[in-house]
Amino acid sequence: MSSYTLTLLALFAALLAQSLVTALATELFLRKEQGALARRSWMALAIGALIFALQSGYALELAVSTGLHDVRQAILAAVASLLVAAAVYGLRRLA
Repeated sequence: MSSYTLTLLALFAALLAQSLVTALATELFLRKEQGALARRSWMALAIGALIFALQSGYALELAVSTGLHDVRQAILAAVASLLVAAAVYGLRRLA
């Protein structure tokens, strides 16, 4: 597998994971039985995850359109995104 293909797969995984985090955090924000502080925290997490998803999307677009890619950055983004997704999924069960 070439470094370019690995970069594209990692950035796509990061984009997908951050989109999942955004959806889960937004779902938890919309639950009415939580306190105001918890709801604001979920909204802040959803907004932050959306910004990271946009960044991953822009990096993916840059790699596809120009061929410029950074394997280490892509793998770091994918690992971080998957860990955040796992954390939010685990916190969802507590909320």
